[in-house]
Amino acid sequence: ERQAAVSRQLFMREVVSAADREVVVADPYTGRRRKMLMFGSNNYLGLANHPYVRERAERTIAEYGVGVGGPPLLNGYTGLHRRLEERVAEYKGAEDAILFPTGYQANLGMISGLTQAGDMVLHDALSHASFLDGLQLTRAGHREFGHNRLDELEDLLDRYAPESNEMFVGVEGVYSMDGDLAPLDAIVDLCRRKGAVLMVDDAHGTGVMGAQGRGAASHFGVEGQVDVTMGTFSKVFSVTGGFVAASKPIISYLRFFARSHMFSASISPMVAAAVLAGFDVLEFEPERVERLRSNLRYFRSELRKIGIDADLSSPIFALRVPVTADVFSVARRFHDAGLFVNAVVFPAVPAHEQRFRISLMATHTHADLDRLVACIDELVSEWRAAGVNGVSK
Repeated sequence: ERQAAVSRQLFMREVVSAADREVVVADPYTGRRRKMLMFGSNNYLGLANHPYVRERAERTIAEYGVGVGGPPLLNGYTGLHRRLEERVAEYKGAEDAILFPTGYQANLGMISGLTQAGDMVLHDALSHASFLDGLQLTRAGHREFGHNRLDELEDLLDRYAPESNEMFVGVEGVYSMDGDLAPLDAIVDLCRRKGAVLMVDDAHGTGVMGAQGRGAASHFGVEGQVDVTMGTFSKVFSVTGGFVAASKPIISYLRFFARSHMFSASISPMVAAAVLAGFDVLEFEPERVERLRSNLRYFRSELRKIGIDADLSSPIFALRVPVTADVFSVARRFHDAGLFVNAVVFPAVPAHEQRFRISLMATHTHADLDRLVACIDELVSEWRAAGVNGVSK
């Protein structure tokens, strides 16, 4: 019972303000409202509370109402939905795109719609839960390879290609727990040589990586060369919804065979308008992406001063917690310091890989980052003094 009470304090903290670099939280420990610096949001570019995005959403409600009450193939398709599909396709260097109610459902629909009995899906060991769940909805075979182990992937491709109808490879542009990248340039080359269809989950790369934030493929110079790209509007765009971008034949096929698209109500016009407005901001305020990257560089340099050599290829920083440390007590330390960070605990990850998943935003100031580094320094110094170390990435 005590553990459940502590968990309620650690998770589902009630945010009572708009999502921004600073939020107001109903403090579960004191019962009072307090301001906290937000380091637990995927609102990487600060679009969630952008005035232009809000204005577009409000104007769309006045014109369309709050929802459509139906699936895309029936009454749930508007000009806003089509414009968003076109914008996503152009942004991802693809011929067409299809929308889903969530990124989770996009992965379910992509996997279950495109694969069938006799196919083989090879995927990274750290693939997202939605990808793994999608595999349960198909009769295709599937095997995992070690995280970013392209030697293992090549061996599996050689092993299963002769006995499979179609080979699929699934990776993530940016891995959501550690923030590291898949080497897409090498993976694209490997898939082309072996005749495999490459599917990339770019949920955390879209809007962040590459030129104008176009994603991980752009970052690695293979834009337009990924067969199928999946993504979500719940990260950079900070709303709900997901997408798959690919060739016109693939997208046309998914409209009728991706069950999570065909049998789900469409995203609301308000959401479509908010995402379209977000694309406008990416185009007209490119400095937001550069500010994010500047913050990553500053944060990396400050971490090195306290003995942490972090890659920080993306806005995600994983502070691993020693096995002997009490994660809940550490979480309380962050909370009391006014820093909102997310604890990732067992069984979501193995007990020896519990960590705090820290997200940086373009709107954070250097002073904000200094407060975060100071708290991390205090914790890590105590762990080192006790003879244990957290592993930070």
